[in-house]
Amino acid sequence: MTALLQVSGLSKRFGGFVALDGIDLDVQPGERLGLIGPNGSGKSTLVNCICGTLHNETGSVRFADETLDGLTAHQRTRRGLARSFQLPRPFASLSLAENVRIPILYSVNARAGGHLHGAAIDERCLELLGMVGLLAKARQMPRDLTQIEMRKLELARAMAAQPKLLISDEAMAGLSHAEVDEIIALLIRLNEQGVTVIMIEHIMRAVMEFSQRLAVLVAGKKIADGPPKDIVRDPEVVKAYLGE
Repeated sequence: MTALLQVSGLSKRFGGFVALDGIDLDVQPGERLGLIGPNGSGKSTLVNCICGTLHNETGSVRFADETLDGLTAHQRTRRGLARSFQLPRPFASLSLAENVRIPILYSVNARAGGHLHGAAIDERCLELLGMVGLLAKARQMPRDLTQIEMRKLELARAMAAQPKLLISDEAMAGLSHAEVDEIIALLIRLNEQGVTVIMIEHIMRAVMEFSQRLAVLVAGKKIADGPPKDIVRDPEVVKAYLGE
């Protein structure tokens, strides 16, 4: 099976600091991949290079059998690559439904064949909010939301772009045990609907429950990649990330 995402030899420097050093990573269609590593390991830099926010010095990124090198972030989003952010920043002056409408207009309808208009867009906005449990608050403003509701809105906005691959960046940070379970269940439902998901997370319980495979970054290098139960017993991972 051809990988949906193929990262080959990816390197990124900031001056003399090597943030990524020859990263190779394949993600299969429909897979749930957990990406873990200590703070400063290069996870965010890798995601930014994949999504086009940063440009890597060496290596390449292929997605859905197309080279993404040289494409901007919004061009990559329109090809089906979306992400959610750890710190949600919705449009404060727009309702939840209007927040979801924006990525539909500027991503889905900007693609070749994009055709959602009028009532169809309204219906899709409500469908997405219903999917994350926010339908009853569709006309409310982001300031009215709890922390977990903000994370759910962030995921709805990412899903509005109709991604083939969703990168969830620490969507559970600061949430309670029960709220973490809600986000895990939501991400699994999205995956069951056909969306490939990469989860970046420090909460190991969530990572282990969600992931079919784990990749571990430490100091800009990938040190392990495989089944979660094997990875957490890997001596190098235990030493570098989980603690001796």
